[in-house]
Amino acid sequence: MGNPWDCIVVGAGAAGLSAALVLGRARQRTLVVDAGGQSNRDAHGIGGLLGHDGRPPAEFYAAGRDELAAYPTVELRSGQVLRGERHDEGFVLELADGSRELARRVLLATGMDYRFPGLPGIVERWGRSVFHCPFCHGWEVRDKPLGVLDRGVTGVHRALLLRVWSDDVTLLADGPAELDAEDLERLREAGVTVDERRVEGLRGPDSRLTAVAFADGGERPCGGLLVPVTLHQRSALAEQLGAAATAPGPLAVDALEVDPMFRTSVPGLSAAGDLTVQAPSVANAVAAGNTAAAMLVGGLMNEARGLTPS
Repeated sequence: MGNPWDCIVVGAGAAGLSAALVLGRARQRTLVVDAGGQSNRDAHGIGGLLGHDGRPPAEFYAAGRDELAAYPTVELRSGQVLRGERHDEGFVLELADGSRELARRVLLATGMDYRFPGLPGIVERWGRSVFHCPFCHGWEVRDKPLGVLDRGVTGVHRALLLRVWSDDVTLLADGPAELDAEDLERLREAGVTVDERRVEGLRGPDSRLTAVAFADGGERPCGGLLVPVTLHQRSALAEQLGAAATAPGPLAVDALEVDPMFRTSVPGLSAAGDLTVQAPSVANAVAAGNTAAAMLVGGLMNEARGLTPS
């Protein structure tokens, strides 16, 4: 296995690249292993990230990789980490190519799988005219007729929020809306239409959305659709290393539990980005990676100088 790395960063999305940049600038021997497949790779652009607003994700990640190349202590390797275990000196990670790497610290930035409703037409429009975050995509569909595919209290909240970007919002309940009189009145006062017809699919050329089709043969004009998602860990590494997960919530099924410094329940193991309990966004992931890496550097220094470990 050779000399141990100061830190292995698993994942080179926004959180992983941000963390690696901090580690590189602190002259820590760092290996970044990336399996690709970042969750926002199909999006038209990154919404709301200062200095990069609207920038295509692939371009953003390529620029981050180029920046890391300036730091000789950082190695970026394409591949997948299959297994991990605790070791006397830290952690041993086994890669898909059969190699084994030893690290004093590990930072998980593997992201999450975004699972959305299995409605025909969503996949080809995902991250463009169909989305889960209005703060990321609302500006691009502003003033168009918009829809929210949901029901109950969460549907009400999403529909009222989407009114920020359009005066024409429809709550597509795909069956009985399951709303009480107070919620119905809130929607009425906000000018939100409720449609309880069964949704059959989406219509429009390529990644554009122009209408929602119903099982009764009807259609409703729609230029953007907000759908619920659930986030699931895409890597078993955190579980293998013993990191505690939070209880299932309305968004994430198995998010990792971290403290304010992004440390997991396992000493020496940190996590940043979508796989934790923080709200998923590129801006939050960049900030989390930065903070997590700075804390790791401090911990490594404390250990080297015989101070209280962290």
